[in-house]
Order: sequence, then C-alpha cells, then structure tokens
Amino acid sequence: MIAGADIKTPLVKKAGLTILKTLAYFDIFEYPLTEKEIKNFLPERVEDSIFTDAIKQLVLDKVIFSLNGFYALDNSPLKIERRLEGNMRARKLLPTALKIGSFLFKFPYVRGVAISGSLSKNYADKKADIDFFIITKANRLWIARTILHLFKKITFLVGRQHYYCMNYFIDEEALRIPEKNIYTATEVVTLLPAAGSIAMNKFFEANEWSKETFPASVADRTLKISDKTSSLKNFGERVINWDNLDSFLFRWTSRRWKKKETHELKNSKGRVMNLVTGKHFSKSDPEAFQQKILRLYESKVKRLADQWPMFP
Repeated sequence: MIAGADIKTPLVKKAGLTILKTLAYFDIFEYPLTEKEIKNFLPERVEDSIFTDAIKQLVLDKVIFSLNGFYALDNSPLKIERRLEGNMRARKLLPTALKIGSFLFKFPYVRGVAISGSLSKNYADKKADIDFFIITKANRLWIARTILHLFKKITFLVGRQHYYCMNYFIDEEALRIPEKNIYTATEVVTLLPAAGSIAMNKFFEANEWSKETFPASVADRTLKISDKTSSLKNFGERVINWDNLDSFLFRWTSRRWKKKETHELKNSKGRVMNLVTGKHFSKSDPEAFQQKILRLYESKVKRLADQWPMFP
C-alpha cells in the first residue's frame, strides 16, 4: 500500500480512478500516454480543473509516474523511448498504408477501407504489419474477401504480405459491431478511414455506442480519404454477381478454417490461427486476442484495487 495516498475530495478521487483505469488499459500494450490522450480515453467526462488536481495527486503519491510529458503506471524511460521510436516509424508508414487502402478500395464490392491495429494508434514496431478493416457490399463479402486474398498470395512473392493484413471484414448488413467493451470501443474510435467515405461514415454512425465508453473521445478524421473507383471494380461487379457464389465461398472458407483450427496450425508469427466467420462478417482472432486483452485488463484493474486504497 502506498503511504501518504490522500485524494482530498470525492470528485478528485473519482477522476483519479478513471485516469488509472485508462492508463491500466494502455499499460497492457506498454504504451505511456500524454495528458491529452488520457482525456480522450477517459470512461467518463471530467472537468479540466478536477482532472488537473487528480493527476497531480496521483503523481505526488507515486501512484502514477510522469516523465517527459508522458504518464504511466511505472517509472520506465525505456517504454517512453520505445513509444517515441514507434510513433516515428508509424508516421513514415502511414502514407504507404493510405495508398494501399486506396488501392484495395478499387477491388470489386469493396465499399470502405480503414487502417486498424497499432498503426491506427500511431505506433509501429520494427516488423510492423499494416492492418486493414474492410466494408463490403451487402451479401458480397465472401466474393470480395476471396478476390482480395487471392491477390494477397501474389504479395508473398515480393515479400510484401505484411503490408496487406486484411484481418476484419464486415458487409453493409452488419455495420454495427455486436461486442461492446473497452477493446472494441478503442478499435472503433481509433480506426483511420483510408477509402470509401460513404460506407465509413455509415459505420461510425452505426457504432455511436462507442461514445458511451469514451464520451470525451475526439477521433482523428483529418486524413484525406479516397473515393476513386476503377474500371476493374465496375467490370468485376457486373460479371461476378451471384448470391449462390457468395454463399458457397462462405461455407467453403469456414470449413477450410475449421480444419486449420483443428490441427492448430500457426501463422508466420507463431500464433495459432483462428477465423471467426458469419455470412456478414469475417475476423481473424489468433488465440482469441480480444478476450485475452479483456482478461488482462480486468486482472490489472483488480491488482490496482488491491494495491491502492483509493480504489473502491
């Protein structure tokens, strides 16, 4: 227990708890936050004056640590150095990601493309992938996904497969993300649209629930988004336009992935492959990553509750 911890007013105490919970989530990824970022991901609104008092008290009591404008649960300069290097790599990689997103939008039945994963949070490690979230026309997801993944096989020949990680597909029938938790809300509000403004705007409207998790969040919508289509896209949609084909590809892909899971096949990073599928969605979830993060978050919050008396 930290000696001398004393939050003076109920409002400051409550604000301190929300700050700790925010830092706890990002600490899972060893990612210190700036004051602005903490405010953006608070689970409830906090007045600026109360926030200032609370964060000063937390630092004073050595519950959290402040270094070079960043806040974290431990006093680790290496984490800050790691973050700054990752931010720099992300800034260099982002223009490439936007170009690829614009390119993927030109494939048949693709209606929206967004950058997801760590790059959408302005971070890239030395062997960074570029992750994409893709919206397709209703009832054409499996045609679009199959075409895109056939193209991805070509990228293996030139060693660029890690630039085309299309991990999450939904179609226009399933714009609302069904799981509502801190993990999915974080992913929604940090998505960086790259192409298909109409579909992306509809997606964000359908997922306004994320504001319940982060009521003060201000998403980055400053990037230039492409709406340029292609003759290949238009031709492909006229020629490959069969409901039965989409249903067949859904069933075929699902069976194929079930076999991979049964044999516990691993991807290039050594993780057991797992694909969660439905008629209107497809998402990669190696080793049930979302549930793993949520369990770590709950465990970390519980440890904070046991360690510091200011937690209820």
